[in-house]
Amino acid sequence: MLPLSLLALWLASNPVHASTAGSFADGGNTLVSAMMMFVGNSKKVYILDKAEGNEAKVNGHPAWGAVWDMDTHNAQVMDVATNVFCASGMHLPNGSFVTFGGNGAIGPGGEIGSVKNAGGGSGSWDATYQDFDGAKSIRILNPCTDSDDFASTNCQWFDNPAVLSMQKKRWYSAAEPLGDGTIVIIGGFVNGGYINRNYPNTDPTTSGGAAEPTYEFFPSNGQDPQQMAFLTKTSGLNAYAHTFLLASGNLFVQANYSTMIWDSAKNQETALPDMPGQVVRVYPASGGVAMLPLKPANNYQQTIIFCGGSDMPDEAWGNYANPAINTWDYPASKDCQRITPEPTDGSSPAYVTDDPMLESRTMGQFIILPTGKLLMVNGGNNGTAGYATATGQTANFADMPFAMSLASGPVGTPAIYDPDAPAGSRWSNAGLASSDIARLYHSSAILLPDASVLIGKLNPNVDVNQSVIFPTQYKAEIFYPPYFAATTRPVPSGIPSTISYGGNSFDVTIPASSYSGPGNAAAANTTVALIRPGWTTHAMNMGQRYLQLNNSYTVNSDSSITLHVSQAPPNANLFQPGPAFVYVVVNGIPSNGTEVIVGSGSIGTQPTNAPAALPPKVELSSATGSADGASTSASSTGSGSNTSASSATPSSSTSHIGAIVGGAVGGLVILGLIGGAAAFFIARRKRPAPRVPSPTRPYEYTATHGGPAVGLGAAGALGAAGGHDSTAAFTPMSQYRDEPEHGVYDPPAMGRFRDDNASSRMSATGMSEHYDPYSSEAMRAT
Repeated sequence: MLPLSLLALWLASNPVHASTAGSFADGGNTLVSAMMMFVGNSKKVYILDKAEGNEAKVNGHPAWGAVWDMDTHNAQVMDVATNVFCASGMHLPNGSFVTFGGNGAIGPGGEIGSVKNAGGGSGSWDATYQDFDGAKSIRILNPCTDSDDFASTNCQWFDNPAVLSMQKKRWYSAAEPLGDGTIVIIGGFVNGGYINRNYPNTDPTTSGGAAEPTYEFFPSNGQDPQQMAFLTKTSGLNAYAHTFLLASGNLFVQANYSTMIWDSAKNQETALPDMPGQVVRVYPASGGVAMLPLKPANNYQQTIIFCGGSDMPDEAWGNYANPAINTWDYPASKDCQRITPEPTDGSSPAYVTDDPMLESRTMGQFIILPTGKLLMVNGGNNGTAGYATATGQTANFADMPFAMSLASGPVGTPAIYDPDAPAGSRWSNAGLASSDIARLYHSSAILLPDASVLIGKLNPNVDVNQSVIFPTQYKAEIFYPPYFAATTRPVPSGIPSTISYGGNSFDVTIPASSYSGPGNAAAANTTVALIRPGWTTHAMNMGQRYLQLNNSYTVNSDSSITLHVSQAPPNANLFQPGPAFVYVVVNGIPSNGTEVIVGSGSIGTQPTNAPAALPPKVELSSATGSADGASTSASSTGSGSNTSASSATPSSSTSHIGAIVGGAVGGLVILGLIGGAAAFFIARRKRPAPRVPSPTRPYEYTATHGGPAVGLGAAGALGAAGGHDSTAAFTPMSQYRDEPEHGVYDPPAMGRFRDDNASSRMSATGMSEHYDPYSSEAMRAT
């Protein structure tokens, strides 16, 4: 037995986090408001915010990047050079992550940065916040763990637009990987705005230079950005267009109330039916959208679900500056629709009305759980995403009832959607607690490896503001789905570190201690799920997918179960190459996720093989699990404890921390895996001072099952951020060049975001420097 002193020390370094099923728990302080998040590996979640006046500092300026530890729930700041505001993002095949675009440099109060781009309509750099223009930036991060040297360049954001950038400025662009790992980047604003048009809409293609109606690829295919007719058709409401790669290699794209299938290689569009009821699902209507789980039982047929958003009439959406109506009074939609874009039965694609949500939601977000059910979290009953200082009906900011927020009625109670349940019974919130933190504009949520859900952010304000009804939020929460009622979780072994497209099966062993009851029944009710949590921002998870791996099983004499598991289907379009987690789910209870790389780990045509035949199932009637039946039931009551949010690590795996590898094969980037080293990095800054709620400006409130929030006056609501021009953050009425004005102070060079140590560069290994962002001679990736 450990001495009490050593036991206390162990507990201090190995915190036990309560995990009551159906409840929210404190997730700690994220230091920067979590506008964007992604699970970097089995230990770390990376967080990005827009450039704003966060109290946490890094290198002498406010931080807008952080990394959050799953075990300790503590965050550490990270330096990001450019303004990431409303960027898009995605994984790369080797496990790295990339973000695209953002906004110009800004300073306090959302004002344009102190050093202007030519024309003065956007910022090149700001002397106070020290952010650079991020509108064309491509930023890459190689996730690290505590065994790596976080001070190393290889563990930091690479963010230097002079070296790596897009051809076009893009704010609110869509991003989706193709089957070879190449990423297509679609549309966006040039600088910013509420919606992507002027009104009247006399130029639906470019809006006088404020809309970006093109697409491009990363890595570049060597062509100039091409115009997409669909973006003209959907003018105004095409930000963060919902985009999903289909089995055929074509893409499903939905924006405004239009839908299409798009051949990105030929730029050919095939129109699909309009969204029923003309309900808008893209930002700022912000409906919940996900591809339903891909399963062998339905031959991996792809179906996409849309829930919530807004059916505001076209004229109500207004223009770049603000909506034409008081959106917070307009109820969000509760409508849900499904569509199968490529039906395997030869029928024509059509939207099918599904069960409506239990309440109307804008900014509700779908999280696919390991059980194959979908969690809906966050959002509000009324209004839209976005912020403004006026509407067409409320001219004075002092009369805005929720300050800059365009939504009201936060929905604090999540709901669970079961896509396999009979129609009429797919939604439930029974037994689910309600959060008392509003999660409206800029909220985010993502599945963690332990199968809980991390929830962060709220900031419908142009800058940090603690004096309004919906203040800037740094407090993270963790939601524990109902399966956390089980105190015994499956502990599988034998999961490989890579998953291929077809080929030989692999065996996974489940010990008898991982389940209760008859072994045959447990084996028959076990699934193996491959899940990519995605890159989350603005109530959506770009890249999120669930694919069930086919399996048979053998029930052994020691009551263990051996699963014979197929690789992924031999079609990379179903589940694109890159990082993912494998969960083994026994009787509805998931294991911790095991981190894997799907595919070759490189951009390029993925190797495929015919799937090997699985052995026939073998059962044994005498086999019985040794776990307590009460501990393995998702319906049991009480709390469990979770000593670690990290996933299982296969014994054969090694760190797959990615780095851009120089060299082109077939014109595509090759992405390699490199190892990391040593300890931890930037000292954690102190948390923001506690906010004291007042009767007129509460910073937290009791959320209901969808009840509207109380409207409060907004005079002086800018608080410490100070006043600002009502459209200073949103006036992209013409296109601007990137050069700073002559005769103004030159911003500092971005050298600190570069690695000048030749031995640490990929180019030092003799590879081409053309795609190496750590090389001073790298080509611009356009």
